[in-house]
Amino acid sequence: MKPLTILLAAPRGFCAGVDRAIQIVEEALAKWGAPVYVRHEIVHNEHVVSRLEQMGAVFVEELDACPDDRPVVFSAHGVPKSVPAAAAAREMVYVDATCPLVSKVHVEAQRHHKAGREIILIGHAGHPEVIGTMGQLPDGGVALIETVEDVATYQPQDPDNLSFVTQTTLSVDDTAEIVAALQQRFPSISVPHKEDICYATTNRQEAVKEMARRAELFLVIGAETSSNSKRLVDVALRAGSQDARLIASAENIDWTWFDDVETLGLTAGASAPEDLVQGVIAACRARFEIQVEEVTTATESVVFKLPRVLERT
Repeated sequence: MKPLTILLAAPRGFCAGVDRAIQIVEEALAKWGAPVYVRHEIVHNEHVVSRLEQMGAVFVEELDACPDDRPVVFSAHGVPKSVPAAAAAREMVYVDATCPLVSKVHVEAQRHHKAGREIILIGHAGHPEVIGTMGQLPDGGVALIETVEDVATYQPQDPDNLSFVTQTTLSVDDTAEIVAALQQRFPSISVPHKEDICYATTNRQEAVKEMARRAELFLVIGAETSSNSKRLVDVALRAGSQDARLIASAENIDWTWFDDVETLGLTAGASAPEDLVQGVIAACRARFEIQVEEVTTATESVVFKLPRVLERT
């Protein structure tokens, strides 16, 4: 068998916000029984969604699809303010699984709005987190900027009264370029107290950067809809990997990718479970003489509490 070295990123996979969101659905099912409705995919991973469906969770895109008399959970990405308001108006039991680090961005945006500043959100149009953050404020209260090019064409009402917040799952390097362009064009722009890109996104990107030069091929396990997973592919290519691919699981591997590969880089986005990582390693073991080397660039110990309504007494 041909030898293959697998560089395994640490940290990888589930972050504290994803762990908490999944646990919220599990605990809601334990407390209220099935069905528990979930607005939007709880996290962007079909394997996680399918497991929760088997337990009795029902995934819907909008609140209108939920009956009044069953609990509903809002996804980890956050929701516009109008959603909990609509649930409250219908006297529904609802649990908000928004990641606390996304909630922090919501609070920050509201603080800027209250102070009368124009707000820029750096993020990807159409992503549920972006929709949720923009939906914290009245229509037109937030301007979305996706690229450095957008900075050049943006026309604020008052260039001296600007602030920005960011989506939590962006490329650290791309965002730094956009922020630099904003600061160059609008020197007085108000900067977040603390980085909005979350610790898990940053740590997973740093691990990939550390490994990419050594790996001819880099596989990132994650969903097409997962922003942080797609960014890991970009980071691997930018940091020197010859080829990088996003796969949902081992079943998506095209083994011709491995033709001239001696070293594989392997990681998983923040919403991908560890069993998918082990599945890729097992598939490689069946075809190659493998040696696994874990590359640790950070140790994570963050844990988020569950909402009070689900605390066991």
